[in-house]
Amino acid sequence: MTRVKICGVTSVADAHAAIEAGADAIGLILAPSPRCIDPGVAAAIAASMPPFVTPVGVFVDAEVAEVVAISRQIRLNVVQLHGEESPSACDELRACGLRIIKRIAVRADSTTADVRASLRPYRIDGVLLDPGAGSGIRFDWRIARELTAPVIVAGGLNPANVADAIRAARPCGVDVASGVEQSPGVKDVEKMRAFVRAVRQADAGN
Repeated sequence: MTRVKICGVTSVADAHAAIEAGADAIGLILAPSPRCIDPGVAAAIAASMPPFVTPVGVFVDAEVAEVVAISRQIRLNVVQLHGEESPSACDELRACGLRIIKRIAVRADSTTADVRASLRPYRIDGVLLDPGAGSGIRFDWRIARELTAPVIVAGGLNPANVADAIRAARPCGVDVASGVEQSPGVKDVEKMRAFVRAVRQADAGN
């Protein structure tokens, strides 16, 4: 079953709506972004979530000590590193007990070999393939199919195309933000429901 992460959630109400729609993970952005939230707000959202839904803290080129401190404040077990974080920084964070999803930038001309080369130095728990930080740009999803690391596909996904992405990439998860919003940081309940429904239909082979 393809896991669904709804990212850029900024309120408890939107988190609950995403969970009711069927999200498996909620992304809390703790870096400069129209969807950035204060750690205190993120902590309140995470504390309100049921035990089988995963809160994920999203950081961009933050110092290791800052990521660890904020993760402990929010009680996060999983962080997504969306910048140019080094393999050694990822190792330090894993040594602190955090599970790491590392974003790898993909371009229109990227190949599976390019992504493999970018991933080679890293020891991480999952890779997020995304053309840009919240850019909504798509890439050739087929390049994900031959990667051995758990792959999460992001970038330009919405209820109309996520099934195609799953069929092309066969990822372990998909990540959406702008594709299920009314405006940056404000989620649309019907779009979230439609997105998850499309994922489940793709999983069922429909």
